[in-house]
Amino acid sequence: MRTTLRVAAYAVCVRNGQILLARSPDGRGGHEWVLPGGGMEHGEDPYDTVRRELTEETGYRIDVTGLLGIDSVRHTLTHRWRRPRDHHGVRLVYEGLITGGELRPETNGSTDLAAWHDLGAVAGLQKVRLVDVGLELWLERPVTGRASKARQ
Repeated sequence: MRTTLRVAAYAVCVRNGQILLARSPDGRGGHEWVLPGGGMEHGEDPYDTVRRELTEETGYRIDVTGLLGIDSVRHTLTHRWRRPRDHHGVRLVYEGLITGGELRPETNGSTDLAAWHDLGAVAGLQKVRLVDVGLELWLERPVTGRASKARQ
C-alpha cells in the first residue's frame, strides 16, 4: 500500500462571537464548512502557509497570534481506479487576528465561499471534524496542544 504524509496549517479567527469558515465541496454533491487553511508547499514555513491560505480562501490578511495545537489523523484513502493509500495528515492550528483585506470567495480554488458564523450555530453546520477540533483548541487552550476531539 502506498503511503502519503500531508502537512497543513489552518487558522481559527474569532471576532464578535463569530468564527470565520470557508465552504468546500464534500465530494458527494454537497458542501461542508472548513477552517481556512491548507497544505504546505515544499520548503514553505507553516506560519507563511496559514497566512497565504487564509488570504486565498477569504480575502483577509491576518496576524498569527499563537499556535493553538496540532491535530494528527491517519486513514486509508480508497479510489475506484487507484490502489488504496495509507494517508497521514498533520494539521497545525493557529489563532489568527484579521488585520486587513475584504471578505470574498476564493476564485478557482478548493473553496467557494467564506463567511462568519455565530459560535453558537457551529454545532448545527455541515462541517469537517477539524472545525470542532480548532474551536476546542481555541476555547480550552490545552497545554498539550491536543484537543480531546482529536482522540475520537
